[in-house]
Amino acid sequence: MQNRTSYQKELPDKLYFKVGEVSAIVGVPAYVLRFWEAEFKKIKPKRSSSGQRLYRKSDIELILKIKYLLYEKKFTIQGAKQHLKIKPEEKQEKSSITTLDEIRMELKNIRNLIS
Repeated sequence: MQNRTSYQKELPDKLYFKVGEVSAIVGVPAYVLRFWEAEFKKIKPKRSSSGQRLYRKSDIELILKIKYLLYEKKFTIQGAKQHLKIKPEEKQEKSSITTLDEIRMELKNIRNLIS
């Protein structure tokens, strides 16, 4: 079993997905997908010769992450954009620094209690 975060889904094995399929997979209306496409420049579906949007798996994975940030984590659009700009190693580094700061504060509080 693969290790998945709460916003990841098992996607059908296809190269491209139409907007209706993506809407069903993600669980948001097509107009929300079009709005997010305008707001998040990383979402870049290809266009068919008739102009229909064709999403790749990577687009859907990004859309699922955006939905998670907006709906579950309650980020604003701007906050989600900022979060997506941070590289994974930077997130881990910031998390480690925050954890270390919390440990330092707790140790100082314990020291103050026993002295």
